Amino acid sequence: MYDRCVTRGVAGSIIPVIYGYGTQFIQTPGLVAIRYEMVHETRIIPIDPPNNPRPHASSSYWSFMGDLRGHWEGSTLVIETTNFIAGRNGVGGNGNGAPTSEDLKLIERFARTSDTTIQYELTVNDLKAYTASWKLSFPITHEDGYQIFEYACHEGKYGLRNLLSAARADDAAEAAKAKK
Repeated sequence: MYDRCVTRGVAGSIIPVIYGYGTQFIQTPGLVAIRYEMVHETRIIPIDPPNNPRPHASSSYWSFMGDLRGHWEGSTLVIETTNFIAGRNGVGGNGNGAPTSEDLKLIERFARTSDTTIQYELTVNDLKAYTASWKLSFPITHEDGYQIFEYACHEGKYGLRNLLSAARADDAAEAAKAKK
């Protein structure tokens, strides 16, 4: 999905990669938005009281970034996401990694630890894709002067065409070898 500039998925959007992993948080009453630099995805998270969360969407609703619900536990933002389209994104940088199932449930925790740092923790629950739940954690740091710039995915639209063309050339070369 990332190669086609559709999505990197939740984990793929926030796990640092070689470039373009700027993240912006915008908070309003009742909502938090997380904007990612690469692929220009923005997640809009409704925030509910922890003792009165709204239910997730029907199990017939699926999306690449899932159905999210957020709440505050003290000063920690907790986001629970379900209803992912199965098999499209893995839980890794740029959405790579083992594909997940329709049972994937992510729990994210964002805790400010200083004026310039948020500690991020992701719990991955998907017993169809993994043998057990697992976590990853890393700091998200603020860098003075950093700006999120336009991400021109497949500028000129040659990337995917070239990938497919090269794969077809490889297939033809293998077929020619097999004939000899």
